[in-house]
Amino acid sequence: MISFNLRCAKDHEFEGWFKDSASFDAQIAQKKIDCPVCGSRKVEKALSRPNISSSRTQGAAQAEAARKMRETLREFRRKVESTHEHVGDRFAEEARKIHYGETEARGIYGEATGEEAQSLAEEGIAIAQIPWIEEVKDN
Repeated sequence: MISFNLRCAKDHEFEGWFKDSASFDAQIAQKKIDCPVCGSRKVEKALSRPNISSSRTQGAAQAEAARKMRETLREFRRKVESTHEHVGDRFAEEARKIHYGETEARGIYGEATGEEAQSLAEEGIAIAQIPWIEEVKDN
């Protein structure tokens, strides 16, 4: 796996993980990478700082980065829960109804199996799979 610092057309910076550099290039060419903040698909590699540190400071930096990532995911979860309707395991069904205009357009979240998510993607229904981190305090 390889990690790249990425930036969208609106200057939002985020990190992306890829199998290898060729995988990144293919996903960029197919416009499969989008900004998690604004959804822009105009994404490029951002400059990254060289990683020059001792193993001790590296371990502390990784722990801090992991803590920040968990907190960001918790904040994102709170935002989704406060602005979207939870539809539980009816997610695929509700997403289709919204996509085909059978019900009002609105933000929803819930659970879908891998097969349901793949089927929605094949139908051209845009969804995002989000790591759903539990609301617990860091130690």
